[in-house]
Amino acid sequence: MVKIKPQALLQQSKKKKGPSRVSIPTIVLYALVVVVMVFFLFATYRHWSRRSMIQVENSLSTGEGADSITRLKKSDIPRYAVIHTTKGSVTAELYKDGSPEVVDEFIESCKKGHFKGMQFNRIIKNFVIQGGNVERPGATEDWTARGKHYSQLDTSLKHEAFMLGTSKTRNDGGGFDIIITTAPIPDLNQKINVFGHVIKGEDVVQEIEEADTDEHYRPKTRIEITEVTLKQKI
Repeated sequence: MVKIKPQALLQQSKKKKGPSRVSIPTIVLYALVVVVMVFFLFATYRHWSRRSMIQVENSLSTGEGADSITRLKKSDIPRYAVIHTTKGSVTAELYKDGSPEVVDEFIESCKKGHFKGMQFNRIIKNFVIQGGNVERPGATEDWTARGKHYSQLDTSLKHEAFMLGTSKTRNDGGGFDIIITTAPIPDLNQKINVFGHVIKGEDVVQEIEEADTDEHYRPKTRIEITEVTLKQKI
């Protein structure tokens, strides 16, 4: 029997344990398989994407999608307005369902910065506080006279205290004004469009109401709105 030297045995064992080389054709084959799989996945993705778009278009045509979009738009509409004043902040809930057109106008005015620097130019104790860009003393006396008849008090929300509204007639170029009632007022339905309700900051409203005024109910010390912030949640 032929004896193998230990050194030769060691070299043979190293050759057996060493990894075998991968041929170039095998590498090319694997690469082709990967490319085919990627192409298949991409084609599948495009197919289902197109199918989803077609389903959405069909839903829109039947009205189902339109309802979904309407719900989405409603969720994007701010539900609250924070009126920052020199006396503090007042938070009001907006009545989008009850006064949609007025709320839309209010939101648009906020985005344009309409209320920044607006002065409270009319303060009538136990009645209303009003912020606006135009002063009309004559109208104040008319409001006060109408507001004194409390015998016909209505239970409508429009007659509660701390309601947020705006004048129905704004033909003087003053733009959107802000009115907050400070007592239940029964006779202002023809004067005010109510579009919200104060839910926080009633003490700030009352502090503004207590300001000293002249004979035309104009505050002697300037009180103004610094900014109005729109929010989805509070």
